Amino acid sequence: MSLLPTPQRPLDERRLRAAVEVANLPTLAMVTYHLTGDDRWLRDPFRPTKGAALEPHDTGGFAASAAAELKAGAVEAITAWSRGAEPAVPAPAPELLQRMLSTTMGESVPTEYEHLMREEMGFDPEPPPRPVPAAEVADRDFSVVVIGAGISGLIAAVRLKAAGVPFVVLERGDEVGGVWRTNTYPGAGVDTPSYLYSFSFYPRNWSTHFSKRDEVAAYTAEMADHFGLREHIEFGVDVEAATWDDDAQRWSVSAGDRRWSAAAVISAVGLFNTPKIPDLPGLDTFDGPVFHTAQWPDDVDLAGRRVAVVGTGASAMQVVPAVADRTSRLTVFQRSPQWVAPNAEYFAPVDDDVHWLMAHVPYYHAWYRFRLAWVFNDRVHASLQIDDSWEHPDRSLNAVNDGHRRYFTRYLEQQLAGRPDLVEKCLPDYPPFGKRMLLDNGWFAALRRDDVELVTDTVTRLTETGVVTAGGEERAADVVVLSTGFDAQHYLPGIRVTGRDGQDLHEWWGADDAAAHLGITVPGFPNLFLMYGPNTNAGAGGSFIFVAESQGRYIVDLVTSMIRDGIGALDCRPEALEGWVSEVDQAHDRMVWSHPGMSTYYRNARGRVVTNSPYRVVDYWAMTREPDLADFDAAPVPARAA
Repeated sequence: MSLLPTPQRPLDERRLRAAVEVANLPTLAMVTYHLTGDDRWLRDPFRPTKGAALEPHDTGGFAASAAAELKAGAVEAITAWSRGAEPAVPAPAPELLQRMLSTTMGESVPTEYEHLMREEMGFDPEPPPRPVPAAEVADRDFSVVVIGAGISGLIAAVRLKAAGVPFVVLERGDEVGGVWRTNTYPGAGVDTPSYLYSFSFYPRNWSTHFSKRDEVAAYTAEMADHFGLREHIEFGVDVEAATWDDDAQRWSVSAGDRRWSAAAVISAVGLFNTPKIPDLPGLDTFDGPVFHTAQWPDDVDLAGRRVAVVGTGASAMQVVPAVADRTSRLTVFQRSPQWVAPNAEYFAPVDDDVHWLMAHVPYYHAWYRFRLAWVFNDRVHASLQIDDSWEHPDRSLNAVNDGHRRYFTRYLEQQLAGRPDLVEKCLPDYPPFGKRMLLDNGWFAALRRDDVELVTDTVTRLTETGVVTAGGEERAADVVVLSTGFDAQHYLPGIRVTGRDGQDLHEWWGADDAAAHLGITVPGFPNLFLMYGPNTNAGAGGSFIFVAESQGRYIVDLVTSMIRDGIGALDCRPEALEGWVSEVDQAHDRMVWSHPGMSTYYRNARGRVVTNSPYRVVDYWAMTREPDLADFDAAPVPARAA
């Protein structure tokens, strides 16, 4: 979306005034400053207060008089722009942009963000990939196999196509979208705001602030169509193996009796693709449907039935409120409670006037998206560090984290007022953000229902007619839903990857200790690039799409360098990986996910965090901004192929 959309000349002032009434006021103040250059819009009383938790803070905390003055000033400035006036500050200088970033948030935003946001917001946009010489591509028969057509695979495909690199995407399903294709359970949707959980290069007017599965799946399909990716995708291909040939400097990828040969392979199989099914006696003998949330049957009918939901993670927190009014009895089995944050916009539709602002008002979309990015991506990172001098390490990490605990506890107690039994069951004893923060989508209201029971005793087995806990009690059930998460510690599941000297990637990693430099490359496996690899999951929340775009840029930059520089094989140097792992582990030693107070899929059997990144989004963006070929051993193309 352009910073300067083509204006109607002039804009309908009545429509503009109506739209401004529902605008996010901190965003509107930045727009007005861009257009007028009047410094007063960056000072009190137009400097917003700091918003609470994950709330949108649309009012900015402005006094009524200041809000009215801002709206009037914005209408005047936007109208003048639509009549031909040029913006007074079209692209802020670095120090000014840094000031604006902090001003709109009502708090200090680290200086590192200036460079990132200058690019992300379009003031100094990243140039598109420079196309590679077609003759060199043809001479080397250079091509890339991308495994998976989810979010990451589509990003890789867009960049490869823009760079002129031949590629094929192999997708085991019958449509693009990854987890948004496979997860069809009731209530499925994003827990990151839609205007943030979207491709930076393909904006959309979202119907709700937190879109549901169908809209996100449609969005990914529309993106694939827009960029002409379908002609490069082969559906129904379940890749089984990838084998490196050091002499030919090529990968052979196989699925059944089919083979593909390529100079490079990009794995975009994702992290949440293998449902974790608990080893419970009786699963096969239960007299009714038993299924994982990621394998929700199209024909299952829950109306009037007794339903048991095993698990209380992110999927369960979406399923339970969505089905509670259909079932005759709903029993939820909780292994551990979750921290839950309020968000008034979770179910709220996006007003048509907001869509109008996004489409017609300069700078509005860019600043609105930045505010979401700061709140949901990196704002809490500093509070996730362990303070050794903190006197309450059993309940929190530091003073700020303890403040978060008090805030979320107050919210929980308000929502469950009059139900001390539920407060006791639902209040976590580990620090906030120890697990992914979840948003209240009616979870507490559902638990309060007379026909819903929350059970905290461990599930031990199923009978033909119900679920039995460790205490020996059986709850009758007609349907059992397993909301038990995914096998996230085993990367590239089901694919046998063989590198140099016959090395098996899964054996090299071991049972649950995957590692890759930047989460992307592994020594001994040349020209193999991972997306959503080890230690790249955003555990504190936020949009993984931004991380995936950083990875896609880094990988395609490496691929195009191979073509231009006559490189036949790029193999990550062991010392590069060792340095990365050492830094990651040291950083995690200081972070919430190493706190002993909770169990989580983030850590392997030895306690090492293998899924999450310890870095801020801005840090990872900087790390992957430009590939450093010193991290690789580069072998030239053999003379016969030159």
